[in-house]
Amino acid sequence: MNKQPRFLLALLPLLSVIISAAYAIMVWEISMFLPLMIGLAVASLLGFLNGYSWNELQDFMKNGVSRALPAVFILFVIGTIVGNWMLSGTIPTIIYYGLEFINPTLFLPTVAITTGIVAISLGSSFTSVATVGLAFMAIGSSMGIPSAHIVGAIVSGAFFGDKLSPLSDTTNIAPAMVGANLFDHVRHMLWDTIPAFIITLLLFWWLGMNTSTSNIQNGKVNNIMDGLMSSFTIHPTLLLLPLLTILIIARRYPALPSLLIVSAIGGVVAFFVQGSSINDIATVMTDGYQADTNSEALNSLLSRGGITSMLSTIGLVIIATALGGVLEGTKVFATLLEGIISKIQSTGSLISTTILSTLVVAFSCGEQYLSIILPARGLVGSYQQKGIDPKNLSRSVEAAGTVGINLVPWGVTAVFISNILQVSPYSFIPFIFFAYLVIAFNLFYGFTGISIPRLPKQNFSSEEQHTPLRESV
Repeated sequence: MNKQPRFLLALLPLLSVIISAAYAIMVWEISMFLPLMIGLAVASLLGFLNGYSWNELQDFMKNGVSRALPAVFILFVIGTIVGNWMLSGTIPTIIYYGLEFINPTLFLPTVAITTGIVAISLGSSFTSVATVGLAFMAIGSSMGIPSAHIVGAIVSGAFFGDKLSPLSDTTNIAPAMVGANLFDHVRHMLWDTIPAFIITLLLFWWLGMNTSTSNIQNGKVNNIMDGLMSSFTIHPTLLLLPLLTILIIARRYPALPSLLIVSAIGGVVAFFVQGSSINDIATVMTDGYQADTNSEALNSLLSRGGITSMLSTIGLVIIATALGGVLEGTKVFATLLEGIISKIQSTGSLISTTILSTLVVAFSCGEQYLSIILPARGLVGSYQQKGIDPKNLSRSVEAAGTVGINLVPWGVTAVFISNILQVSPYSFIPFIFFAYLVIAFNLFYGFTGISIPRLPKQNFSSEEQHTPLRESV
């Protein structure tokens, strides 16, 4: 007979991931594959001891991985886009004009705003990071701005835009899980997103005032601009490709076909503008662009992309979602949530419980979708019982799940960002100001009651008050 694990036993998979991750980082100096495999093994063993068969555990893994397959294919296509945008001269052109025109003092706020606009338009933080974010990384590094600051600005802007975009998958998932209207959900998120982003911009402006103007390396900047001119055809018309990308995805076509079109257009531009051969295009789509200039710094900045560059991140996605599937199927998450829910006494504690449980899921499996879905499913009944509008729940899980997931060093988003931008998560996580602030605003609103609408009394009957869990999809 299948049993639900006790609270202390349910903590074992989470603790095994965190402890082995600490060893992986500080002692073994390896990636997160082994810690997640250890967590998967512990979770499976716990499930087996609680009466689940191997076939059932395997099905839980398959169910978890199947939820991530759309993201896996998108990651493959993003790899081809980065390669083609390099080969076509699109990203080099953005870098060139960025070095020529961007004010170094305002560079970090400019990065956050621009990546935010692109992410809102595309509905994808990953695509924003891998395209304009990558270009800004090259520009800022050339100016001598610390890499961790640049990545912090890129990620803050990208996930600000992702959080508010009606085209974003996570922005659609969160309200769907609690039965809220999508546009009501987006409007409600303005309460935490806008003030958090304004403060984020001020913090990056302060960092820029104190670091960028004294570190500009004019000789290095000139060398990189000369190297770009000698290696690519640089022309303002190449900036039309990012604009065309925004227009294509803004048409609300499905994400994967849209990104395939964007990648194909990048290859066409490379063929006609840069004179690249079909063989060159196929090579960069597979293995990425390999720069060969006289500048080692420029080679390092431009050598990016390709399907193979995504394999590490995709492998991590598969293991993390398999772990999440087992933790959900064996009711480990349900046990953890029940232990937390039992402590809820006020609106403030309910909001803080939502954020805490979302972060628990995030640190357990490092996966964005599960971090939103599981707490939303598990806590919607508690919101209804207390007569609190569930859009407060969807806002909170977005804050901690969509944005807060970036604070997990072994999380899929942090590893993706690290692979694309070549900066360790442990150096850039302290500078993702937006992630900390958007969580802080939700806690503040929870305990003060500001922007916490309640349900009309007829919407939570006595019958609903006795229902511990109600799923809305």
